[in-house]
Amino acid sequence: MAHQPISMVDIHSLPLVYTDCSVTLDHPDHSVTLASADHATDQPNSLVTPALTSIPLAVGQEFPDVETCRRTLKDAAIALHFDLRIVKSDRSRFIAKCSKEGCPWRIHVAKCPGVPTFSIRTLQGEHTCEGVQNLHHQQASVGWVARSVEARVRDNPQYKPKEILQDIRDLHGVSVSYMQAWRGKERSMAALHGTFEEGYQLLPAYCEQIRKTNPGSSASVFAIGPDNCFHRLFVSFRASIYGFINVCRPLLEIDRVDLKGKYLGSLFCAAAVDADDSLFPLAVAVVDSETDENWMWFMSELRKLLGVNTENMPRLTILSKRHRGLVEAVETHFPSSFHGFCLRYVSENFRDTFKNTKLVNIFWIAVYALTVAEFESKISEMVEISQDVIPWFQSFPPQLWAVAYFEGVRYGHFTLGITEQLYSWAHECHELPIVQMMEHIRQQLVSWFDQRRNVGMRWASVLVPSAEKRVLEAVADAHCYQVLRANEVEFEIVSTERTNIVDIRTRVCSCRRWQIYGVPCAHAAAALISCGHNVQLFAEPCFTVTSYRETYSQAINPIPSRNFWKGPGEGTNGGGAKADITILPPKTRRPPGRPKKKVPRAESTKRPKRVVQCGRCHLLGHSQKKCTLSV
Repeated sequence: MAHQPISMVDIHSLPLVYTDCSVTLDHPDHSVTLASADHATDQPNSLVTPALTSIPLAVGQEFPDVETCRRTLKDAAIALHFDLRIVKSDRSRFIAKCSKEGCPWRIHVAKCPGVPTFSIRTLQGEHTCEGVQNLHHQQASVGWVARSVEARVRDNPQYKPKEILQDIRDLHGVSVSYMQAWRGKERSMAALHGTFEEGYQLLPAYCEQIRKTNPGSSASVFAIGPDNCFHRLFVSFRASIYGFINVCRPLLEIDRVDLKGKYLGSLFCAAAVDADDSLFPLAVAVVDSETDENWMWFMSELRKLLGVNTENMPRLTILSKRHRGLVEAVETHFPSSFHGFCLRYVSENFRDTFKNTKLVNIFWIAVYALTVAEFESKISEMVEISQDVIPWFQSFPPQLWAVAYFEGVRYGHFTLGITEQLYSWAHECHELPIVQMMEHIRQQLVSWFDQRRNVGMRWASVLVPSAEKRVLEAVADAHCYQVLRANEVEFEIVSTERTNIVDIRTRVCSCRRWQIYGVPCAHAAAALISCGHNVQLFAEPCFTVTSYRETYSQAINPIPSRNFWKGPGEGTNGGGAKADITILPPKTRRPPGRPKKKVPRAESTKRPKRVVQCGRCHLLGHSQKKCTLSV
């Protein structure tokens, strides 16, 4: 169906306003609304475009420059479904006409004398053509796509090209290619955040700003080679350093994740655990690749950060997946520390190796066995089922992960919580330049500190909720025990199963639960209650509300906009690359094609459900009561 002739002089001399799904041309006598026929006005998740709240096109109308004029005409042409053909465009004039032969519509814009503005000199004729009759529009260029999606990309850097395709078609009735959408998003991201290349160039100034606004923080960037290509970046804020050294339990999680941006690399992180078992990032590093050398450097920076020879730093317990380079680095820089496996990593390896549900269930019982005797008993059960477990235990020595053997103090924390957070950061930030990625992480830390600081101020108990819950459970279980007092500090706790010895002075129970978890067990609770003590006061200090508040007592200060940063050569870097050099991107650029996504499996974070075994036929899946085997 052909369009009716429209007077462009009459209509375009009036305001042009975008709504969510249409273009409305307001007029004192009438209004014309152009909308895509296949798009409803209540379309959810509508595309956010720069609102053209006022685009008057009339003779004498002025524009700040010719580019603004061209953009205005392009937007109008797309909204009204006609094509423009540029007749002349230079520093002093811009002339365009309708691309359809015989259509008289024409516009002439010229530079005003003595000023940089342009004004419309002539705007003549009406559209007598039928306009664009298909979804492809010549004016829907990459630049137009970039301007159309800029606001949406600002709010959601994960806005996908296929979503851009659909939204532009729904809202504007225009079809663009996937490559146009992808390039439009790339151009929009560059306009909002700068290019990836600019991000690397800003790193020395960014590190300087961290040290300036957060005194006591560590921030350094290192380049390599004659071209000064990016090599390493290390950042740790004073607020995190203070909280870990002075309050947190001496436990560090260390892990890494691959970056999938335009330039490849790895994100390293060392994190602690606060009193309420929440993640507490201590240091973050970005390296050009995961190598033994980079692990050695990262642990060296951590050693400098913590000052392990000071009185405030007890013997560390480090949890990781024990990558080869990391094991060597820990042995070099933290030789006295306990370096153990993440239980999730070990259990996944065991499950994937044997694929036997009965073995996996026995394995988990062995993992959490508190004594060596209990552990060895479960190992014997596994060996009876499969002799193949023997070489597996040689590859994963129990001394590095089993509760009964591991000598480090984990206080009931056995897995890497940092892993999922690293994958989240990598997914959220892979579209951003490196400076914006680090700013995203810093802003999340600021939010965490603020939220947890406010939560901690509302607690009125002695212990944090998670520890208080464990104490209350122990107190409830303590009533079924008989308590025999040997002296002022030693007690015998008698039950139908066994007798346990408790020493409340050294905070030791022969069941080992008190020492391992840092909170009184049921046997200890029975002894403490018998002599009138408050059980909560005998939990480790790291579980108190006071410690939790102290952990987040320091603030991570904001960093000013980069417009206020010093230029190259105006400051010092304080370590690493000199502030006056230009750092280029690493040479590890992302290869073409869609990158593989690796997301931690949610089911892996939990202990598998126990499978019922029949006591009569010894088959899995049913109990003895439901066994159909004849007696």
